[in-house]
Amino acid sequence: MKWQGRRGSGNIEDRRRRSGTRRAGGIGGIAGVLILLAGLYFGVDTSQFVDLGGVGVQSSAETEITPADERAAQFVSVTLADTEEVWTDIFARQLGQTYDPPTLVLFKGQTRSACGGASAATGPFYCPPERKAFLDTAFFTTMEDRLGAGGDFAAAYVVAHEVAHHVQNELGILGQVNQMRAQMSAADSNAMSVRVELQADCLSGIWARTAQEKFGSLERGDIAEAMNAAAQIGDDTLQRNAGQRVQPHTFTHGTSEQRQRWFQRGLDSGNLADCDTFSTNRL
Repeated sequence: MKWQGRRGSGNIEDRRRRSGTRRAGGIGGIAGVLILLAGLYFGVDTSQFVDLGGVGVQSSAETEITPADERAAQFVSVTLADTEEVWTDIFARQLGQTYDPPTLVLFKGQTRSACGGASAATGPFYCPPERKAFLDTAFFTTMEDRLGAGGDFAAAYVVAHEVAHHVQNELGILGQVNQMRAQMSAADSNAMSVRVELQADCLSGIWARTAQEKFGSLERGDIAEAMNAAAQIGDDTLQRNAGQRVQPHTFTHGTSEQRQRWFQRGLDSGNLADCDTFSTNRL
């Protein structure tokens, strides 16, 4: 991905030099495992999907920022700037609306959000009440070393996916879905979550297509990196790799095949209307 030397976003809130929140108490056992898995699944609305719990205590201790941290921050800033231009253009052309971009919070270790605590274990997530996405850039290392999903464009897919949840929030989709999920059984709520996540994958595909059209930033192998990332974070793949039996009723983000297919659908189409995961019978 061609990103060096390009414009960065002004919508970055950098909390990395603060150690952030120390947790008083904590969550262990099955709850802790579920939180970790939710983080690896690229959680969407943590306040609705996962109860992080715990009590946060602010600390003013300095955190070391390495050259790798700085490079990751610059990369995220450029990628976020690309999403701002892309979605401003798409909202104007396809919806006749104005796009209001999110803020992306960079942190290292732990921090707090209106949706609960954020840490490297929770993974990237979007918090609708704050209209902010949260990202510990160390997650890129986790993707490469533990999930086998390395590469610049795989990391860009992470950013684009969380911004896609903001797009859903802008369109009123997240609010409606969360109201519905609150009245559903656990299995039906999970199934609705899958539709939210697959739509975000499709929107990420639209972003990739439009970014290439506007900036020519994609290089050979970039789409393959994104498709590999989508495959590695499918619910079925994560459960198998964790040594678990695949249990479709527990899926919250979709299978590897589904995530790849919906990303490809957005990439091929470029049209918001083709990312309607809520009215289709075939996910």
